[in-house]
Amino acid sequence: MVDVLGQYKRYQQEIDNAILGVVRSGAYINGPAVKRFEREMAEYLQVPHAIACASGTDALQIALMALGVKPGDEIITTPFTFVATTETIALLGAKPVYVDIDPKTFNIDPEKITERITPRTKAILPVHLFGQPCDITRIKEIADAHHLYLIEDAAQVVGATWKGKKACGFGDIASISFYPSKNLGAFGDGGMMTAFDDEIAERLRSIANHGASRTYYHDRLGVNSRLDSVQAAILSVKLQYLDEWNVRRREIAAIYSDHFSLHADLIQTPYVDPHAVPIWHQYSIMLKSNRDLVMASLKAAGIPTNIYYPVPLHLQPAYQSYGGKKGDYPLSEYACEHILSLPMHSEMTDDDAAYIAENVIHHIRNRNQ
Repeated sequence: MVDVLGQYKRYQQEIDNAILGVVRSGAYINGPAVKRFEREMAEYLQVPHAIACASGTDALQIALMALGVKPGDEIITTPFTFVATTETIALLGAKPVYVDIDPKTFNIDPEKITERITPRTKAILPVHLFGQPCDITRIKEIADAHHLYLIEDAAQVVGATWKGKKACGFGDIASISFYPSKNLGAFGDGGMMTAFDDEIAERLRSIANHGASRTYYHDRLGVNSRLDSVQAAILSVKLQYLDEWNVRRREIAAIYSDHFSLHADLIQTPYVDPHAVPIWHQYSIMLKSNRDLVMASLKAAGIPTNIYYPVPLHLQPAYQSYGGKKGDYPLSEYACEHILSLPMHSEMTDDDAAYIAENVIHHIRNRNQ
């Protein structure tokens, strides 16, 4: 699905030198490499503050903590995403309140948000899914009108733009993941929060460091969530090439979509909002045929596929206590039953993409004859 080793080999000397530089420095946690990467990310995303942490999941939890989310608060989000979005809400004793998706983009449907707002709503937490920004300007209008915080789950969208502005530049806080499979991936876990407000940024930084403003002086409840300097050094090298990789992903997506365009009766290709420039963290199609049989046939042909995501969050056993039953969010449920993600990474050749697309078409056609 991704070729992290192939990407490393292309930039091996630069990455090896960066790692060795940290090893020789002796500054392994919150050292100069971390501070440098934070500055580089703030400049790249055009935000005043970028605060590194240990994972994308931590970035979400720390964001919620910094905004004072407490037991009983309600956070509006989507049921069609990775579990961390709901998990962090639940860990703080708050309640995830779901809104169904736009069936074209798979992102949260802004026009369904208002009906889910109650006096207990604290924040809206939309996810920029699969590398395409959601309609974040409309969601911000709703958040502002109801005096709610806005947290962007930007785990999959670093480098994408909405109406010419980079994702992470709209909410009170944005949370980022550097999991190895991401467009900008570390060699282990890593995360980041961005913020515009100086006070919120200070809280984020403090919470990520045991709630301390200085060593051994703890002003608030915090966690231990620090980005290793080795990871920061690797990410600084990779950030230089991120825009190039994102362009390549768009080229691969275009090859896929061009091949599938003549088979719309069986394959629904990803829709791209005209206001968005996506980065294609995933290229996900919707199938009308038997997905499991198609996946098995592709696997036999040496082509990996995956399902993001097989079960919506409101139907996950761990979150049944928050309400929600089958049929409550039909568009999310339908997507889970029909979606299929294909390999997508910057190391792919045009021939790779064409070969995959042709095999997908062939195996789907065979299953429908």
